Amino acid sequence: MSDHIEGKGSCLCGETCFTAPKISTKAGACHCGMCRKWAGGPLMAVDCGTDVSFDDAANISVYNSSDWAERGFCKKCGSHLFYRLKESGQYIMPIGLFDEDEKFSFDHQVFIDEKPSYYSFANETSNMTGAEVFAHYGAGSDETAG
Repeated sequence: MSDHIEGKGSCLCGETCFTAPKISTKAGACHCGMCRKWAGGPLMAVDCGTDVSFDDAANISVYNSSDWAERGFCKKCGSHLFYRLKESGQYIMPIGLFDEDEKFSFDHQVFIDEKPSYYSFANETSNMTGAEVFAHYGAGSDETAG
């Protein structure tokens, strides 16, 4: 399997459709407090790079969630559409939005040090603490994700 694929998807109501030509096939879970509050649990997502096109950007609201990241959602149904790094424009998108989500493999978890004890995944994954994420990606210095 290639490490990247092209994919299409949409929000729950179908009003916000998108195409991403270079999506990583490696899915991950973020356990930071902000993602868990946003998603109602761990955010299961894939890296879509910077080249994501939306059919109608007028349907998207963006929440400025930190100094270095923002989160987008559909104005009509409220579906979470993306977590985007401001500096690079990199999109991290929920895996469930994609039409063909069985092409992905779950292989990493971030902010593992913030994962609550009431759930656990059985998959063998690479795990990074919040400090390791910030050190690796240089995305900020505070202790919570964006």
